[in-house]
Amino acid sequence: MTPSASPSGPSAPGLDIPAVTVAPGSTATTSLTVHNDSDIVEAYSLEVVGDCAPWATVEPPRVSLYPGTSETVTIRLDPPRSPDIRPGETPLGVRVLPAEHPESVRVPETVVTVEEFHELHTELAPRRRRGWLRGRYRLAVRNLGNTPAQVGFAPGQAGEELRFAFSPAKPKLEPGESAEVRLRVRTGKPVWFGSPVVWPFTVDAAESVEPAAQEEARRDETVVRPPLNAEFVQIPIFPKWLLAVLAALLALLLAWFTLVRPAVRSAAKEAATKEVQARPNPGGAQDSQSPGTGSGGGKDDPSGGDKGAQPGASPGTTPGTGGDGTPAGGGQQSSATIDLKTSGGKSEAGTYKVPEDHVFGITDIVVANFQGDEGVITITFGKRKITTIALETFRNQDYHWVTPIKITENETVTVNVTCAKPGTPATGRRAQECHEVLNVSGVLSPVKQ
Repeated sequence: MTPSASPSGPSAPGLDIPAVTVAPGSTATTSLTVHNDSDIVEAYSLEVVGDCAPWATVEPPRVSLYPGTSETVTIRLDPPRSPDIRPGETPLGVRVLPAEHPESVRVPETVVTVEEFHELHTELAPRRRRGWLRGRYRLAVRNLGNTPAQVGFAPGQAGEELRFAFSPAKPKLEPGESAEVRLRVRTGKPVWFGSPVVWPFTVDAAESVEPAAQEEARRDETVVRPPLNAEFVQIPIFPKWLLAVLAALLALLLAWFTLVRPAVRSAAKEAATKEVQARPNPGGAQDSQSPGTGSGGGKDDPSGGDKGAQPGASPGTTPGTGGDGTPAGGGQQSSATIDLKTSGGKSEAGTYKVPEDHVFGITDIVVANFQGDEGVITITFGKRKITTIALETFRNQDYHWVTPIKITENETVTVNVTCAKPGTPATGRRAQECHEVLNVSGVLSPVKQ
């Protein structure tokens, strides 16, 4: 078996297969001639090996030859247009494996030259931005070519009203790499009133090439991308409706100063004049005092100046209270607190006993279940049950009565708690026992007045 280069194509020195050049995204072919030097019929399997194997095939992949005959096969190269296909020389080999004598396998080689290609993908977002003086945009750029690229940007506008700033101005991208560029568009003058002004503009994204490569770049249509279109909508500082409001306010001010204010001043002047004319002469009053005024405590005022005091009340006191401000009848405001702790699954009672020779008129109670315990609480005044409440239904509860509930001497205010489950206070750890507080308040009065 003697693989040899096809006589129809050029061959590089020391290579069995003619060298070939291919551009990504296109197709190129080369050939290989297989000769059977043995004295038997032989079948040969042909397979591409090396870095080119993913995008190279042999047609046909298997040949059968009589002794002394040969056949030329075609090697087809189809590199995809992808950043992964790097330019330059890439080795290519074809493994020729005889079926009858596999020990005689051979791998003829050649060199495939992959050409460069340039391709940029750009996106501008948003395409429309509103603002008073400036707008911000995001420009996404990706290098889809197989060589590093330094990207430059060229904005375009019909006039010179807009200024553009790119950050970064010239990003350098490796094959397959992406970058996000910030674009800031700014106008020179604000729009004070009127309708919004629309400024259309374009952005060109292209590779910055060296002067020696400019001619080749001109031949490559993919170097320059189509321009991206966008708009900046400049909104006025003061909208139209504000002009209408200002005009209405100005009209109201003019109406006030020219019509309403003079009329108000004239009416007020006339009313003041009439009041002065209708007022009697104060010189006719006795003892140089105005009618309706008193000197307090004179002989013509037997009440001594205390005409405003209510009957049965001493001067300087509030009706219904004693001379020292305590409730009428000698009682005084009083309160008592019952602090009760109960173990889980048990019942406990707490009491407050009314002192001897006193009556406690209760008007307010406050019950606190600050841990969120579960169970039942019952409140009793003497022999009268006031209320029974499920603990889990409240945290703080209060009751008030206009007419006091009177508890006589030696009777008790009783709180009975059945603890089903202790709650969790603000510390975050479950309590070991239920804890309730009852406060009663009212008037504590002596029995004998």
